Amino acid sequence: MKDLKIIGGRIPDFETDTWKTADILIHQGVIEEIGTITADTQVTIDAYGKIVAPGFIDMHSHEDLITDGPYRDLAALCQLRMGVTTAAAGNCGENYNDLGEFVRYVKAGGSPVNYLMFVGQNRLRQLSGAEDRYTLSTKLQLEKQKHLLQEMLSYGPIGLSCGLEYSPGITTEETIDLLSVFDTDGYLTSVHFREDGAGSLASIDELIEIIEKSGIPMQMSHIGSCSATGYMEDALASLRKARARGVDITSDCYPYAAFCTNIGTTVFDDGCFDKWDKGYESIFITGGKYKNQFCTKEIFETVRRDTPEMPVVAFVLNEEEVITACQAPFVMIGSDCGFEAGSGHPRSAGTFPRVLARYVRELQALTLIDALRKMTVLPAKRLLLSHKGNIKEGFDADLVIFDENTITDNADFENPALPPSGIDYVIVNGKIAVKQNQLVNTAAGRYIAKEQRNPAGL
Repeated sequence: MKDLKIIGGRIPDFETDTWKTADILIHQGVIEEIGTITADTQVTIDAYGKIVAPGFIDMHSHEDLITDGPYRDLAALCQLRMGVTTAAAGNCGENYNDLGEFVRYVKAGGSPVNYLMFVGQNRLRQLSGAEDRYTLSTKLQLEKQKHLLQEMLSYGPIGLSCGLEYSPGITTEETIDLLSVFDTDGYLTSVHFREDGAGSLASIDELIEIIEKSGIPMQMSHIGSCSATGYMEDALASLRKARARGVDITSDCYPYAAFCTNIGTTVFDDGCFDKWDKGYESIFITGGKYKNQFCTKEIFETVRRDTPEMPVVAFVLNEEEVITACQAPFVMIGSDCGFEAGSGHPRSAGTFPRVLARYVRELQALTLIDALRKMTVLPAKRLLLSHKGNIKEGFDADLVIFDENTITDNADFENPALPPSGIDYVIVNGKIAVKQNQLVNTAAGRYIAKEQRNPAGL
């Protein structure tokens, strides 16, 4: 007897921009047949009137699986409940767990979602002794970083992530030198820009230089938080111009007019408020003594001094520009998910439903099939996942079943981990992981090493 069939759902055809109604037969984690299914199965899901989409692929994520404490897998569980089945993590130059330890953990016990991992440049700097974020690495420290990166290749990372804004001491040349550890076959660089606002255009020029000199494609991280302060049209024009002459750069974006990062980072160095033309009252505290309060100068300085790891939300972006970014054909959806002791941004639990509810259903800024393309087939192609991101026979059975008329993000800035509504099922590797918004299997995910993808293309 086969494992599972889904009957009567509406399935997107990304090649023709049309929909078809069909049944799906799943066995041993793979889609075996699409059509009219008569075979007996252990489980049958009635999806009449619902959308059956490929599992969402979070193009920009952070991992928290083996963080100590009660919140250790909160981000992954929030991703799962909003339909994410695969996540590219280790972004913005950071790895929150030792890469080897993380891989062993997932291989031994599974995880809520499938993971691919970047190695973080900023983390390598710390391990090499280059802990001053404003200072260049010494030649010896850079050699140690290259040695550490070479050792980590045994775990199959998909590339290097860079957090240039978080460590201003990193130079363009240092990054290019570090990337020389990779061959160019199948690797990807993910980069958090050096400066937002007026500096975003120069930051994009730097990214283009890194691509051209390293030969490695790049995913520019969360373009909304880089350029949605009056510079989005120019930023997109710069990317279009580069892509037209063969520069392999794409980006991602989350659907919120506010970013989030720890208050002790360089993002909030002197001059930030002048750059954004905003005041202290634009900063929202997510935890601790001042939880769910907007800042005064005194609160801002107190929290930055005493609890620099506190995530705060900065309401400094323009939603119209965020929408413009999401409409660009080379921009995918990424949540930038992550929590610090349960505190954080609602993007961690609401990104994908919010795109479908607000940008598709409410504002009609995207068609449903275009929005789904940015969550599935485009990131699958970018990550060289030749058996994910689409509903085809022989593909991995990662699926989301939802009601397009009721799917809604419920997470907000005061309650950032609230699950969405309107998602009936999330299936990971052929196993039902979420049923009627209840978690039923949080260990169906696996680690996907570089070698398990298809570097030759899709």
